[in-house]
Amino acid sequence: MLTRRGAEVRAVRIAADFEGLAGLVIPGGESTTMLRLLERDGMDEALRAYAAQRPCFGTCAGAILLARSVTPAQSSLGLIDIDVMRNAYGRQRESAILCGPCQLPGGELEMVFIRAPRFTRVGHKVETLATRDGEAVLVRQGHYLAASFHPELSEDPRVHDAFLEML
Repeated sequence: MLTRRGAEVRAVRIAADFEGLAGLVIPGGESTTMLRLLERDGMDEALRAYAAQRPCFGTCAGAILLARSVTPAQSSLGLIDIDVMRNAYGRQRESAILCGPCQLPGGELEMVFIRAPRFTRVGHKVETLATRDGEAVLVRQGHYLAASFHPELSEDPRVHDAFLEML
């Protein structure tokens, strides 16, 4: 979706890859494995240093990595003032495509939830941009954006556009 919106995209595999990036997307996946790999490769500190200065967008597991606190307990980067519960919206078979209220221009937002985390607490300095059943699922704090769903699996570009506007 970012390339369709005109952004240049590249993978970050080593600390030197952060050089010259305007922003970083931390994708979905398995957050425990992602953290272990970051720590094993010494990328956790490089990521923290990068994220202190530049916009970061975490989707699903990426949002878990950005969170202040995670249940069940695991380490995280603690960059955005939200608490999350891993896999709170159910197993793979409970995955869903839903539409819900969104503060971004254009009305309701299509959201693809796959073993998604729930944002159980949203700090008072965190802006809620979209909700599911009254609960925040897309939030922004400063130069951080976090989605409990997978906006890259929707044809709606608004979440990615919001991130690009942060760059």
